[in-house]
Amino acid sequence: MSEQPNAEAAPRNDRKVREGYVVSDKMNKTIVVELEDRKKHRRYAKVLRSTSKVKVHDENNEAGVGDRVTLMETRPLSATKRWRLVQIVEKAK
Repeated sequence: MSEQPNAEAAPRNDRKVREGYVVSDKMNKTIVVELEDRKKHRRYAKVLRSTSKVKVHDENNEAGVGDRVTLMETRPLSATKRWRLVQIVEKAK
């Protein structure tokens, strides 16, 4: 039996895709992106903003500070890098 273990490609898990603003591009092939999360308070129904910063792999060093970018989660690329740049949605003015 010539059965191949990867005859059918295993379906990839859905990966997290986020959109945020570049706040730093001083590292080589790495940018820092600020992600904003909005949640409604259970009791008071006020919308609360919380932000987090993630390091993102930018292979061609094409994103700059202020750009709006789309990210996708990936395997760990370094001690703190787990995201990669998908596209630049809007360049900074």
